[in-house]
Amino acid sequence: MKRTTDARHQAKNVALYGLLVALAFIFSYVEHMIPVPIPIPGVKLGLANLVNVVGLYTVGPAGTAAVAVVRIVLVGFTFGNTSSMMYAMAGGVLSLAVMVLAYRFRWFGKTGVSILGGVFHNIGQLSMAAFITETAGVFSYLPWLLVAGVVTGCVIGILGGLVVERITPVIRRI
Repeated sequence: MKRTTDARHQAKNVALYGLLVALAFIFSYVEHMIPVPIPIPGVKLGLANLVNVVGLYTVGPAGTAAVAVVRIVLVGFTFGNTSSMMYAMAGGVLSLAVMVLAYRFRWFGKTGVSILGGVFHNIGQLSMAAFITETAGVFSYLPWLLVAGVVTGCVIGILGGLVVERITPVIRRI
């Protein structure tokens, strides 16, 4: 009986991770299609962060990290290049690390965790840009990107909270 339960649990996890990767990939695609009418380089909606927020509260940090890395690599190969993958990975890893800390220590609710994710994603990408260009001048964009990270992180956090609230009972029944 234990083997059947373990196999069912593994199948459930594979299905959930596959669903999260697919959603994150689709959200990344949609985000590439939507022009952001702000004349500041690097400002994006952060739709894929919705999957990170939902993932943290449904499959946990390890599963969410795996989904994020797979998404970044897939999106990089599909819509970008090695350079865009490096920026995305720097932002994604720093963002998720901070989100996991805030989640684990319960420093903030879902919206606060998402805002931290948006802000630190921008900091990670700017840090990578400063490293590559060997200049700190790129940080002149930081104030604008912080505002954008807070606003988009707030919206994504609210949406993520609503999704988690509705999907958690469904996941528990499976």
